[in-house]
Amino acid sequence: MAISRAQLLKELLPGLNALFGLEYKKYENEHEAIYETENSERSFEEELNLSGFGAAPVKSEGAAIAYDNAQESWVARYNHETIAMGFAITEEAMEDNLYDSLSSRYTKALARSMAYTKQVKAAYPLNNGFSGGAYTVGDGKTLFATDHPLVSGGTNSNTPSTQADLNETSLEAAVIQIAGWTDNRGLLIAARPRKLIIPVASTFIATRLLETENRVSTADNDINAIKSNGTIPEGYSVNHYLTDTDSWYLITDVPNGMKHFVRTPMKTAMDGDFDSGNVRYKARERYSFGVSDPLGIFGSSGA
Repeated sequence: MAISRAQLLKELLPGLNALFGLEYKKYENEHEAIYETENSERSFEEELNLSGFGAAPVKSEGAAIAYDNAQESWVARYNHETIAMGFAITEEAMEDNLYDSLSSRYTKALARSMAYTKQVKAAYPLNNGFSGGAYTVGDGKTLFATDHPLVSGGTNSNTPSTQADLNETSLEAAVIQIAGWTDNRGLLIAARPRKLIIPVASTFIATRLLETENRVSTADNDINAIKSNGTIPEGYSVNHYLTDTDSWYLITDVPNGMKHFVRTPMKTAMDGDFDSGNVRYKARERYSFGVSDPLGIFGSSGA
């Protein structure tokens, strides 16, 4: 359907002082605080989780050396989605001196819609990654689970056993839990949190926890150990597209965790329709958001 003069009647009449509603600012590129971005040249991408070796045993004198087996664990698959949208302007609307104003305003509106959709897609794994959610990872578990299976028979947990709101106790417990993660064969890995991701409702809580010199909500004169130890070196980032107002997340330094693949960057185009004389505009991009290693993130849905 094309934008016609009937939809823009007031813009054709004299005395119009201002147009508004399409110039709002937007929250841009908040996914960059969560995901590592890579380019893709295929219709989909797969990343394979490998198992290394267990702890080396003691070799008795004269005994044969022990051999271990490496194996593949599970695959993370990224299916790229095509996001596209457009609009058209009638030939008559263009003739009545609306072309310049319409094309300028609505191409900006189109870019706004495309950017908004991208941020919603990026937040989807976090918003739907807890128990009962729709987002699962390669090991068959929801993104945030207490029982991500290991080849050794053990499990890793990237969520609290009892969900908790963001506070000093829960944040310290999460850091300690991350330090206890192991690889597929049960060997400790040196994992640390890098950045705290929060909804806007937790902004002031995060500021107090990470930026004050002394402990918060206590009369004791203790230092703020989280800040003093540089526990979360990259601070916090607010994501306005998180739907749970008391959820919170820690991005870790585990490689190949949260991934964003760009198959086709944003492209715009316009052309004229011969039969109607309408001018059409479109925007298109293709990408995927996902998780290769769930140890790339720790999350709590809040109490």
